[in-house]
Amino acid sequence: MGRADGSGRIVSPADADDSETGILHIDMDAFYVSVEELDDPSLKGKAVVIGAPDGRSVVSSASYEARRYGVRSAMPMGQALRLCPHALVVLPHFERYQAVSAQVMEVFRSFTPLVEPLSVDEAFLDVRGARRLWGSPSRIAQLIREKIAAEIGITASVGVAATKHVAKMASTMSKPNGLLVVPGADTQAFLDPKPVRAIWGVGPKAAELLESRAIRTIRDLRETPPEVLERIVGPAGAARLAQLARGVDPREVETTRIEKSIGHEETFETDVADVDLLRAELLRLSDRVGVRLRGAGVEAAGVAIKVRFSDFSTITRSMTLPEPSSVGQRLADASRELLAAVDLRLPVRLIGVRAERLRPVGSGGVALWDDDAHWKKLEGTLDATFARFGRGAVTRATFLGRESRGHLPSHPRPPADCD
Repeated sequence: MGRADGSGRIVSPADADDSETGILHIDMDAFYVSVEELDDPSLKGKAVVIGAPDGRSVVSSASYEARRYGVRSAMPMGQALRLCPHALVVLPHFERYQAVSAQVMEVFRSFTPLVEPLSVDEAFLDVRGARRLWGSPSRIAQLIREKIAAEIGITASVGVAATKHVAKMASTMSKPNGLLVVPGADTQAFLDPKPVRAIWGVGPKAAELLESRAIRTIRDLRETPPEVLERIVGPAGAARLAQLARGVDPREVETTRIEKSIGHEETFETDVADVDLLRAELLRLSDRVGVRLRGAGVEAAGVAIKVRFSDFSTITRSMTLPEPSSVGQRLADASRELLAAVDLRLPVRLIGVRAERLRPVGSGGVALWDDDAHWKKLEGTLDATFARFGRGAVTRATFLGRESRGHLPSHPRPPADCD
């Protein structure tokens, strides 16, 4: 089983059997690092960590050389540098990553229109209808890898299988820069010896629950009586895991996918006890979330905040909006209301805002009047200004002078999980 540092990597031979397949999961290798290497080739082959060079920020991505020392995404930077003291810390450039991501997605769509992006650096492709034009699924996977390497200059790992779940598992095992094919007839044999942690969607807590009851492999899971599994993970979770353990995954590649949530969070350079500053930060983050909602043509029915205190304890609070909205000011009002109910017993290290239960704009019908009409007009004007002149062209008055108060965020989060 391949690991995050690339050890245990498994790939298929060039003449691998790809019968009864047609789903590809393609994942860029250490994507942020790879893009930085495009712009600075001297980074190649070195232990590179993407993030802010201070102990309070977190790792956005790491090269495979750094991962071999135990460095992982979302790890505190201070811990990463203790594990790998010689690592080169590179500030993230998210706009650049988005631009390269757009190039990658265009390569995918040059082979099939059935592309489902999962994040900036990975996607599912359904190539069953592209066989006559490009060849077998494994041949298409190899052509895509070659085109990405030749035209963009980065590498990709690909899993080829009969279902999305197995294709994603296969791409993970083939990293970095590999191709692993699982013929349809071999799906169960492929799955059975794998650890339950390898199942897409089984997190650490669920894995611990299963393992504590001696369910360690997918075969163990497949052979567990349904009533036992239900007691561990509930009826819905049990039904889903039972299907995946048997290689059953009816999910199709969705070309028009609405994100389940959109959020932004920030870690402060120094812990913050000033409530007014926290309220101002919630407004700034809500504005950023609103921009992304409007850009995606969706609105949120719910809002949540995340607060991490100086002792690293973390809480979340959420609420349902009276009416779904994509207006930053409305999201900020809700998030501030949630903050007011939080016992700020300690200074705050991190704060975040997340828009939840997203749906297409207007899908709930047209209201008789719109309480947000003024804010929609204002924020629409700001969107147009940002598009023409950049995000630094205009700012709210409440944000002016924040630099002098010494509480600027230490590490802007990426718009989506990657790597």
